[in-house]
This record gives sequence, structure tokens and C-alpha cells, in this order.
Amino acid sequence: MTQTQTPAPDRTSEPDDDPRRREYTWDDPAATVAALTDRTGLQVLQSMAARELPGPPVMHTLAFEAVTFESGRAVFALDPHEMHYNPIGSVHGGVIATLLDSATGCAVQSVLPLGRGYTTVDLHTTFLRPVTVRSGRVTVEGTVVNLGSRTALAEARMTDEKGRLVAHATSTCLIVDLPALS
Repeated sequence: MTQTQTPAPDRTSEPDDDPRRREYTWDDPAATVAALTDRTGLQVLQSMAARELPGPPVMHTLAFEAVTFESGRAVFALDPHEMHYNPIGSVHGGVIATLLDSATGCAVQSVLPLGRGYTTVDLHTTFLRPVTVRSGRVTVEGTVVNLGSRTALAEARMTDEKGRLVAHATSTCLIVDLPALS
């Protein structure tokens, strides 16, 4: 059995004129990483939200934004586009999981002192309804459920424009010492 691929159509329009063409840039994430040596997790996150520090490249890749960071709470938003779709015409579960992971992880980072960071150990995700362009803007709110000395438990809720719960996640994060950056 031979598979053939149809070549992509020639697109000569500018990105603003074609909703199916996209170009983006991002800043070097090293500045944000370096800021972890002299700021708490919350201070770094708030500096990113204020655009004083660059956000992580994944935010540009998936086109989601930081809304707010408070102690124990992180909120992101996404306007679903076709570029987020899977083969059946809804936002890919990996995109949704990325936002849920970002919200839980940043909620944990927001309560960590100077010199401490986290890494996700697990992410249990439940998808409750499809997300599409028609869903409108989705908001993801992550909160810390329990903070220990070595692990933290966080949860995140994704709601659509009408306030309906579309996905939920819980995450265990391992709290780690950040290596000295030089």
C-alpha cells in the first residue's frame, strides 16, 4: 500500500490576511531562568505576566496567555483556533493538557521561595466536553491543594466562555532545589 501526500497549497498572502497561516517569534527564555536566582516563584511569574520577563516559548507556540498569578493560584487563557485541532475537529487533548499542566505547575511555583522549583511527576486529566472555536475563550485556573516539603498537589479547571467545565486535572509536583545558574 502506497501513501501519497498532497502538497500544501501555495500561500502568498500575509499572515494577517490568511487565518490558516501563522508566524511567531519568542524571546530567549534564559532571562526568565536567570531571574529565578534572585526572585521567588511568584515574583518571576508576576514579572512574566507584566511582560517584564519573557514568557516561555510554549506560550507563543500554542498562543495562550498568562492572565494572573497570585500565591497558590495561576490563570491562563486560550482562544481556540483551527491550529489547535486534532483530526476530528476539536482542540487536541495535548493542547488542553499543556494548559492544565501549566496552570497546576505555575500555581505550585507561585508558593515556592527563592532557589526552589518544581517538576511535574504526574498529571491526571479528565476531558469533559469538546473544545472548539465555537467554545469561545477558555480559561484555566490552577490552585495548590497541598504543599509539602518535597511534593505539592495542585488542581486545574478549564472552563469555556459560558462557564462550563470542559476539563479538569490534578498534578503531583516534585519540589527541587534549582541549580546555581552562572
